[in-house]
Amino acid sequence: MKRSILILACSITGFSIIITAILIHLAAYWNFSERIKREAVVELGYLREAVELSGPEYLDSLRHGATDPRVSLIAEDGSVLYDSTGKAAEMENHADRPEIKAAFADGTGEGTRFSETMRKQTYYYAVLLRDGSVLRIACTTDSVFASLGWMILLTLGIVAAVFCAVAWMSSRAAQRIVEPLGRLNLDLPEENAAYMELSPLLSGIRRQNDRIAEQLAEMRKKQLEFSAISESMREGLIVLDGEARVVSCNRSALNLLHAHFTGSENVLTLRRDEPFRHAVDRALDGVPSETMLFAEGRHLQMIANPISDGGDTQGAVIMLLDVTEREDREKLRREFSANVSHELKTPLTAISGYAEILSNGVASGEDAPRFARIIYAEAQRLIALVNDILMLSNLDEGGRERAKERIDLRGMAEEAAQRAGEDAGKRGISVAFDGESAEILGIRRVLDEMLSNLLDNAIKYNVDDGRVELSVKKTHEGVALTVADTGIGIPREEQERVFERFYRAEKSRNKSAGGTGLGLSIVKHGAQLHGAKIDLQSEEKGGTRITLTFPEAH
Repeated sequence: MKRSILILACSITGFSIIITAILIHLAAYWNFSERIKREAVVELGYLREAVELSGPEYLDSLRHGATDPRVSLIAEDGSVLYDSTGKAAEMENHADRPEIKAAFADGTGEGTRFSETMRKQTYYYAVLLRDGSVLRIACTTDSVFASLGWMILLTLGIVAAVFCAVAWMSSRAAQRIVEPLGRLNLDLPEENAAYMELSPLLSGIRRQNDRIAEQLAEMRKKQLEFSAISESMREGLIVLDGEARVVSCNRSALNLLHAHFTGSENVLTLRRDEPFRHAVDRALDGVPSETMLFAEGRHLQMIANPISDGGDTQGAVIMLLDVTEREDREKLRREFSANVSHELKTPLTAISGYAEILSNGVASGEDAPRFARIIYAEAQRLIALVNDILMLSNLDEGGRERAKERIDLRGMAEEAAQRAGEDAGKRGISVAFDGESAEILGIRRVLDEMLSNLLDNAIKYNVDDGRVELSVKKTHEGVALTVADTGIGIPREEQERVFERFYRAEKSRNKSAGGTGLGLSIVKHGAQLHGAKIDLQSEEKGGTRITLTFPEAH
């Protein structure tokens, strides 16, 4: 700004000096020229009187210096009778000169001629004498252009001197003007006292600051709202610009992709496999796409949609959904359907086969009761399987058909132990119970089914003359229900799968053991419904101990 002020001041000053000098010179030159003309007219008047009184011989008595006006006498035919600057007889005829022609015609005449070689300007004035001749006087001066030469040099000198003075004064003035501006506080513009002329500008800055502050506050609010919403989402959200750079990425997306995000990076830094790249490319081309990804044992559904503005794709929005549970349920449903079909087929085949034999009368009188007992046993097995499936279906739905109530787990466990003792006694297996009174919140029917399945498995997979122990105790974690047996145990590599539906440890897959393969699955789902923890401890040929820890009712 200081430089601009200095240049402007010097430019205006120089231009003003030059224009002023030229105008003054022109005015002075015009005044000088007019004075020369007036003097020439006066002097010629004196000469005219003298010549007419004394005759042309008067002119010969005049002495002329180099700076005196030129005097000429021209006859009626244009010949030069006398000239103060040279020999009249050698001069050319002047009849065609404008001032001479005007004098012969009107009595007086004047003219101005410019010499290119001498850069001089000559003023001619002529009068008609009584004898018919013309007396002329000529005054020569520098032309206006010639006089400008020395004036320009003088002007340039003045301009240089004035420039120095103006530059110094302008620098000081600019410093005084700019210094208060440099101290302006634009955060509080109206508190500045720099110049009164700046008040409208400072008021405008204040209003603009207020609008900017409001807009920034609104933007921060929207950003916080967006961040709060996106960060609280379980789904992954990624926003891309048209160059596939990540504009926004929430924590869920990073967790699902097991990636890190440090700034405006290309989306391929998060994941680079072919399905992901293909979906991103299609979205940036303006085509919505959907694909499935697999990351760290999780199934992810990727939905990529373009962001369009007036038909042009400006970026893309990617949504990542963890569908592992859905995929697992679908897989479980398929396995469950296959297992149910297999489990139902066995008793139905037996029932159908023996019933066909009986209906055809092929069986002898001794075999018919035996076949009927087999049909009855298989039918009971089928009923037990259907009941277990219905129980699992009820548990899958959260057991919403009944509300929880306060239940004394000791009393329920003791009754279950007494019922199980009858079947256990047939194989010489003893069932022992030990417990203390402890109340939990639960569904009686589900708890009874869980106890029955635990005790049933402990007896089925026990050795003859073995032992089953059932206990209920209060611990610092809650109420612990434990069923321990001295049976065949479960191999370590199969312990994680025994709670799956229709799964049986390999060595226990025998017809004599029976069962539907859903007992421990019912126990697992029942425990989830009651918020209980399951702990399984087993060794092959060393027995099994299963502990359920329930939250104590308060």
